[in-house]
Amino acid sequence: MKLKRLRITVATADEDKKRFIYEGYEIPKHQFSGKDIIVLKLDNGYNIGIRKRKDVKIDIIGEKDISISEYKNTTREIKKRAGISILNCGGTIGSRIEYLTGAVFPYVTAQELIRQFPEIKGITNIKTENVFSVLSEDITPKHWSVIAEKVYEHIKDGAKGIVVTHGTDTMHYTSAALSFMLRKLPIPVIITGAQRSSDRGSSDAKMNLLCSLIAANSDIAEVAVCMHASINDDKCYVHRGTKVRKMHTSRRNAFKSININPIAEIMYKNLSFKKLSNYNQKGTYSVKDMRFDNRINDNVALVYYYPGFKPEMINNLSEYDGVVIAGTGLGHVSTNPFNDKYSKSILDNIKMLIDSGIPVVMSSQTIFGRINFNVYTTGRMLKEIGVIGNFCDWTPETAYVKLCWVLGHEKDYDKIRKEMEMNLVGEITDRIVLIDR
Repeated sequence: MKLKRLRITVATADEDKKRFIYEGYEIPKHQFSGKDIIVLKLDNGYNIGIRKRKDVKIDIIGEKDISISEYKNTTREIKKRAGISILNCGGTIGSRIEYLTGAVFPYVTAQELIRQFPEIKGITNIKTENVFSVLSEDITPKHWSVIAEKVYEHIKDGAKGIVVTHGTDTMHYTSAALSFMLRKLPIPVIITGAQRSSDRGSSDAKMNLLCSLIAANSDIAEVAVCMHASINDDKCYVHRGTKVRKMHTSRRNAFKSININPIAEIMYKNLSFKKLSNYNQKGTYSVKDMRFDNRINDNVALVYYYPGFKPEMINNLSEYDGVVIAGTGLGHVSTNPFNDKYSKSILDNIKMLIDSGIPVVMSSQTIFGRINFNVYTTGRMLKEIGVIGNFCDWTPETAYVKLCWVLGHEKDYDKIRKEMEMNLVGEITDRIVLIDR
């Protein structure tokens, strides 16, 4: 497939009759394209939409064969890869700008994603499927179950690796959910996305996607997230699915591993793969060993404790089947052991939930660090009434996802506690590693 390089001269309608000249490659049209709109990929990386008019002059000044990547190392390395499935689930990486209205539309098919990033055409035997086109804020636990089932189907069909494209805002929820739903994986399941859309010169979409394809062909055998490692276009980190969190609204390196190191590093220049910490490896389990279980109970609440938190807010949670509290510090909420006249203990309210059979799980809003009920009186009081989570170093999001998954299988409080506080897929670590990367 060849792209035309165009020089477009646009004359203004004012008295000065100024002319503006734009050069770039014409991007192929899609179903949302305006019929009279030409989209150019400018040399600075940005896209621009220009309406065809009588005062617009269009000259063809060259062409480019997109089957030959300008990143020669990338193409040469990727051609060795085979058997990768790309499952499109929406998000910024799966969206495009429509220049007639300026609206953002999701790719309808995964093939459109490949057309937007032609470098991945160098991969042989790629299978694509559009699972759904959903922005990350619209993702629900039911979507997690659908994605897990699709991943399972592709693995059974012989995929050697899976790449799931997803919106970044709730990506860490989905990565945790897939980690619990797809255990004893025989291949990598890599989730990726983009902080900035592909029409921007600073887009991270292509690099994240290409590095994810390398991760999907590695010896990793678990769910992981692959995103920019720094604000530069130098490398990506691969993060364990249950130990990753989005930590910035817009930076390209927004995703960080929590309490552990990333499990791998992929250099963009030559797409080299480097192991950074231990992970489940290919060959440990076969397809027959894999445990697929996407049963889930989404009637779970995640609430943040804050100064002035009212006890009746806990009472309002009685309609839920489970509650996760993001407490302060080591996992604290107001218990008012010293009878301060301004404090309102919520200990009795939490106990009423627990006594009614509703499990209450503690996490920390500090994100980094471990819950420890043994240090202060407050923690010991929470432990005594049966709050779950002592010594766990999970994030609030992973604790929430895990409780949803556990409640999909168990109703007995003691069994719920035992399974919640047991490390199942790397969500609880024995030793915290705090390295500023």
